[in-house]
Amino acid sequence: MRQVRVLDPGVLTTVQDDGRPGLAHLGVPRSGWLDPRAARLANRLVGNDEAEAVLENLFGGLVLTCGSALTVAVTGAACPVTVDGSGAGFGCAVSVPAGSRLRLGTPASGLRAYVAVGGGLRVPEVLGSRSTDTLSGIGPAPLAEGDLLALGPSYGVVGGVEVWPDVPDEVTVLRCRPGPRLDWCDLRGLVDATYEVAPDSDRVGLRLRGTAVERVRTDELPSEGMVLGSVQVPPDGQPVVFLRDHPVTGGYPVPCVVEPEDLARCAQLRPGDSVRLVLR
Repeated sequence: MRQVRVLDPGVLTTVQDDGRPGLAHLGVPRSGWLDPRAARLANRLVGNDEAEAVLENLFGGLVLTCGSALTVAVTGAACPVTVDGSGAGFGCAVSVPAGSRLRLGTPASGLRAYVAVGGGLRVPEVLGSRSTDTLSGIGPAPLAEGDLLALGPSYGVVGGVEVWPDVPDEVTVLRCRPGPRLDWCDLRGLVDATYEVAPDSDRVGLRLRGTAVERVRTDELPSEGMVLGSVQVPPDGQPVVFLRDHPVTGGYPVPCVVEPEDLARCAQLRPGDSVRLVLR
């Protein structure tokens, strides 16, 4: 069986595909890759179906080796890629000889890189997905040193296209639509302010720090369903954008929801980056 061994998982590396949609009524979050464009691109570059599971790596440090030759592609955050210490391409198909070490360095921009392996990852599915859900613990555990990951049949080297990584804007603009509790908050501060990404952001939510959003209504709000991209306003008035591992319910008001096509930008924002929310 073809396998890849984890020599160093870095800060956090998880297996992700498109997640588990349609199970929120059972209390199961969707989970899945935070930057779908980068993950799907990585799969296409190695000849996989673009829905195959990939590795999502947070801020470099991942080191892999293998007993047989591999074809890999790294996309997403602009990190240096080396094979046995020699520079290799980013955003293109790369051949990794048997016994070699593939290493991801610290990205110059962005936060999360995606590694697709030709043939795809064959970790067991849970509820129809190979994704790691960091909130509920469903799916495979985050990678650890010494883990062995099974692979599908190899397709060989494909594709020679090299993709220039996206560079985040000085201020990232997230477009929003009105949410179910628009009338519960005073949005004058929210839409006029520039927020800073907080260091406790994770796959559950992008936590913002800046002008506190004032509540207009202060009565108790029963827990209600939450959707991907919901901008929830907790009691301290600091907004949280719910990402793929978000809880399926919440008890704080949601005045607006980030457009789906802008959510991939959240995957690449670092603590301290600037964000504006624009209500459409």
